Amino acid sequence: MRGHELLPTTHIVTLPGGLRVSCAVDTWCQLARYLRVDDLIVMGDGLVCRTNPVATMDELVAAVAAWGHRPGVAALREALPDIRVRTDSARETMLRLVVVRAGFPEPIVNFEVRNRFGAILGLADLAFPEFRVLLEYDGGQHRDDEKQFHRDVERLDDFMEEKWRVIRVNKELMARRRTLLEKVRTALTEAGWRG
Repeated sequence: MRGHELLPTTHIVTLPGGLRVSCAVDTWCQLARYLRVDDLIVMGDGLVCRTNPVATMDELVAAVAAWGHRPGVAALREALPDIRVRTDSARETMLRLVVVRAGFPEPIVNFEVRNRFGAILGLADLAFPEFRVLLEYDGGQHRDDEKQFHRDVERLDDFMEEKWRVIRVNKELMARRRTLLEKVRTALTEAGWRG
C-alpha cells in the first residue's frame, strides 16, 4: 500500500460500502510514476475496453494533458498512442504490442469476421483483414469453461471455412517469441505481405 496526496482536481468516487477512492483515470495517471510503459498501455486498454469501458480515449488524452509536469507524465505520453479501444484482455494487448514491435502491420482489435453472405461469424481478437490472417489468444478460461471451449471451436472452424488463416496463441507460445513471430511472418507472407 502506498499513500498519495490527491490534488484538488482529483475525481473521487464512492465504492459500494462507502470507500472513497480516486476514479480509474486519475488512478492510472497516479500509477504512471511506478509502472512500465507497457503496463500503462495494458491498463489504458482496460479502461477503454469493449465491454463496460470506464473511460473514453478523449478522457485519457485530457487526463494526460492535465497531468502537467507531474511524475510519470513522460510515461503516460509514451503509452497514450499505443492504447486501443475495444480490447478484451491484457494478453491480447501484449500480443498486439509484440506483433507491431516486430515490424508487422498493426492488427485490428476485435474485428468482425463475416461470411461470404455478410453474416457476422464472430469477433477475432486481432485481425489482418487484407491478408485474411487472425490471431486468437486462448487464455485459461477458454480451456476451463467447457461452454466457452465449444463455442471457440465452432467459431474458429467457421472462420477457417471462410478461408481465414487462424493462429492460436497461448501463454506458452507467447514465451517462445521467435516461434510466434515466425508463424505470423509465414502466414502474412503466404497471403501476400511483403514487409
